[in-house]
Amino acid sequence: MSGIRDLDAIKAEAMASIASATSNDDLNNIQIKYLGRKGVITSVLKSLKDLPIDQRKATGAAANKLKVYLDQEIKQAQQKFKVFGVKAGIDPTLPGIASRLGAIHPITQVIDDMCRAFHGMGFAIERGPEVETDYYNFEALNFPPDHPARDMQDTFYVEGDNLVLRTHTTPVQARVLENCKLPVKVITPGKTYRNEEISTRAYCVFHQVDGFLVDEGVTMADLKGVLVAFCRDFFGEGLSLRFRPSYFPFTEPSVEVDISCFLCGGKGCQLCKYAGWLEILGAGMIDPNVLKMAKIDPEKYSGYAFGIGVERVAMLKYGINDIRLFYENDIRFIRQFM
Repeated sequence: MSGIRDLDAIKAEAMASIASATSNDDLNNIQIKYLGRKGVITSVLKSLKDLPIDQRKATGAAANKLKVYLDQEIKQAQQKFKVFGVKAGIDPTLPGIASRLGAIHPITQVIDDMCRAFHGMGFAIERGPEVETDYYNFEALNFPPDHPARDMQDTFYVEGDNLVLRTHTTPVQARVLENCKLPVKVITPGKTYRNEEISTRAYCVFHQVDGFLVDEGVTMADLKGVLVAFCRDFFGEGLSLRFRPSYFPFTEPSVEVDISCFLCGGKGCQLCKYAGWLEILGAGMIDPNVLKMAKIDPEKYSGYAFGIGVERVAMLKYGINDIRLFYENDIRFIRQFM
């Protein structure tokens, strides 16, 4: 024995063994090897008699100190394994398995993209109540009392005070026009409800992004320019737009707007039903009666309005063939948009 220098080597060897241990079994074996009745430290203490008298006291004290130190280190390592419930072959110092992060729903993604596009063109964003009065949902938008949209087959009526679940987000337009300072340029995203039979193409709940502008000298050309800019920003360059005559109670004249099929380039495919065109929105010039209801002089001011069905656009953009997928919360579907 060479005394304390041997103890330094024993300490280094023991600490290396403790650091590489992967289980409590390993630590138990280390404890037996170094601190057991026939262990390394015990052997050192027994061999003190062979050392010169002047080295025995210092070496014995150092050996006992090392014995206490190693015992503490082994117990501390055992506690670590106990806390983490570690099994053989597992390193508790490694990072844990990260939880899967959530994602924005495709409907929300499309609404956000639409709002970004229109906000970049100067439109403010307004929202309104989903439980709406009959006045704002119908009357203020030039729906006569006998209009088919008032029929119970189309509208969810709420008991008392002539309340309905709004059938479109255009009532927000009527509310804004009552209290705004002209000119006004607004989009109104939100959820709407209609009493329709659920199918692959229709659902009782859906979303819209409506928009309108009221100012002096507004024309159909202004409406066309905004819609062309939006479609090219949202769907990409190279699209053509087609305006077809239509009818809405709150616009006159009214149009349906189609875009050339972005999948086939207008040549005809299954997505566009081989027509080469995809219908995406309705629009038109705000009916003078709607302006009058908001106490705006239609001889001085004019405006346009448009309404886009979010689910319809999302289905076209992502190639989704069943609107019900948006509402079934199937994680296999949602994860495709992460």
